[in-house]
Amino acid sequence: MNADEFAALCMPASTTLRAALAALNRTARGVLLVLHPDGRLRRTLTDGDLRRAALGHVSENAAIADLPEQPPITLATSATMSAGLALLDQHQIDHLPVVDAAGRPVDVMFRRDLTQRVWLSSPHLGEEETAFVEDAFRTNWIAPLGPHVDGFERELAAHVGVGHAAAVSSGTAAIHLALLLLGVRPGDTVFCSSLTFVGSCNPILYCGARPVFIDSEPQTWNMSPPALERALEWAKREGRLPRCVIVVNLYGQSADMEAILPLCERYGVPVLEDAAESLGARYRGRASGTFGRIGIYSFNGNKIITTSGGGMLVADDGALVERARKLATQAREPAPHYEHVEVGFNYRMSNVLAGIGRGQLKVLEQRVAQRRQVFETYRTELASAGPLLQWMPEPEGFHSTRWLTCFTLAGERGRERRDLVLRSLERHAIEARPVWKPMHLQPLFHGAPYFGHQGGDVSGQLFESGVCLPSGSNLTTDQQQRVIDELRRALAIAEDAGAVA
Repeated sequence: MNADEFAALCMPASTTLRAALAALNRTARGVLLVLHPDGRLRRTLTDGDLRRAALGHVSENAAIADLPEQPPITLATSATMSAGLALLDQHQIDHLPVVDAAGRPVDVMFRRDLTQRVWLSSPHLGEEETAFVEDAFRTNWIAPLGPHVDGFERELAAHVGVGHAAAVSSGTAAIHLALLLLGVRPGDTVFCSSLTFVGSCNPILYCGARPVFIDSEPQTWNMSPPALERALEWAKREGRLPRCVIVVNLYGQSADMEAILPLCERYGVPVLEDAAESLGARYRGRASGTFGRIGIYSFNGNKIITTSGGGMLVADDGALVERARKLATQAREPAPHYEHVEVGFNYRMSNVLAGIGRGQLKVLEQRVAQRRQVFETYRTELASAGPLLQWMPEPEGFHSTRWLTCFTLAGERGRERRDLVLRSLERHAIEARPVWKPMHLQPLFHGAPYFGHQGGDVSGQLFESGVCLPSGSNLTTDQQQRVIDELRRALAIAEDAGAVA
């Protein structure tokens, strides 16, 4: 519902019942918002109210003000969607006005929206996957390993231009294996981007190692080279250089690897490139995920291509990847019986899921183009917001997939206004999320060392005011327009709240 459609629902109490009925038919929302002269909500009016008036022989030329008073049931802008749903159920109504602190209506929550949810990034499957999955069932290759696993590894490695790949059960499993391959042991230190999902750094704890978190830079939202340089200098003075650096490529965009790799090479520290969110992205013409000693991808259900759950470990070093396969298959020794001399893991991908992945890989470039178009539509349609919206940058030489379209809100009181926007969208069953909460702010990692960008805390600021919008490659034009309309009104609510403060 855009601003004009919302305005059409609002009318003074002097409106006649005949005019109100015409407005109900014209707007087709099932409710009108009747206002006091100062703009406060006086009551709601439905077709049921008009039917009852007709049965009571009230003239159609009578004013709404002549009807019996009916205090409105409302929801505050600070309330959650679950609170609104509880009111809808409690009073058995299908629409709920949302009012500001002064009692003025700013929104309406509609029950029917709740059945038409717009997801942040839903799986996008096509026809290519079916043939591979059917083949897996026809040949009875449904367990871990099989020809589709081999094919998926071979085809993904070729697609990104790397020597070898091992398909595993998740991106997190791939990171865990990569850390072991790089020699991470209990008591070691591992550097990691702070602005990321916890799956990037939980494997550090699996290994008994200690994380040190590195801030983002504003130009890319990814690891800050100046912060990394200070952290490496500190680590050398302390006599405990990290065993590796996990560089996370956030929201479909590569980190500035030309600045990061020389720093790590200077200190002899290998790079593990977490490209879980950036498969399909390019940096200086080269595929994201192929710059580090080891790279990893994720095929979780919300990723740009999916196997429902899965990941891939890639490297040019064939011996490293072969060892990853062994560790991922319970570290079984090459013997006619089950022989084990070291701890292994049940991390291999199944043949069925690999079949899905092979089908998905065929349309990867199309999915990238679709998500980039989603971003361009948001950017164009919301240009009127001016400097209020600051989109995640894409510097020259970077080619992001725009896995998620993200922005920050400029100005003060970012978190409060961010939360108002998120609640406004959620009331209309639109899934949007904050930017990742940085790892250095997570209770799990309380006390871990953190190196900010040039004395600041860029990742913390991005979290305070950052929003991720629905960005799926299967987002329809109507769905995206719905998000845009509701976001415009949500931004207005947030700005009004800021002006009042």
